[in-house]
Amino acid sequence: MITDPRMTDYLHSLESSQGVLLDEIEKKALEDRVPIIRKETAALLRALIYGIRPMRILEIGTAVGYSALLMCQAMPAGGSIVTIEKYEKRIAEARENFARSGMEDRITLLEGDADELLDTLEGQSFDLIFMDAAKGQYLGWLSRLIPMMPCGAFLVSDNVLQDGDVVQSRFAIERRNRTIHSRMREYLYELKHCPLLETAILTVGDGVALSTRKRKD
Repeated sequence: MITDPRMTDYLHSLESSQGVLLDEIEKKALEDRVPIIRKETAALLRALIYGIRPMRILEIGTAVGYSALLMCQAMPAGGSIVTIEKYEKRIAEARENFARSGMEDRITLLEGDADELLDTLEGQSFDLIFMDAAKGQYLGWLSRLIPMMPCGAFLVSDNVLQDGDVVQSRFAIERRNRTIHSRMREYLYELKHCPLLETAILTVGDGVALSTRKRKD
């Protein structure tokens, strides 16, 4: 995680426009304080998708649809995205953004709690899974997501460093954040020690864990 604002500003200055609509969605989200992926995380996600060319993507945490549209732009023609969101106000805005993009036929938005909706996806497989939702739930979802990942698939977990708090002692964290802090540390340990996954934890944005399902050969 880069903490020098000069470096962050410089890296942001190198980014090019992702199109009028995405730029507009990003600007409005920042003004409304809606949490969307940071520019450097978006760049990593785009590069990964262009490289591995996933045909099926699962996203947990739609917000206003910014990251889903970003991924849809980068994925191959004919690819599809399933995205999950439970906050009603954001669902309406995401649907409107999908309609404006002309890509709504490629994006399926599931409304409700991921805990329940993941059960409806049992038996399906995804080439890439992007998690950007309730951080305290990552650990609980992991065992349900791995079976959806064929060998070579990627799991991208965003905001795993919690603005650097993850390295702090539990007692140095505000009491209201201690449960999430403990769960995130446990989640990162599980990712690094899971025999089915190979994981790199990157200091990009607010921390990204990049995990791939190990191949059998």
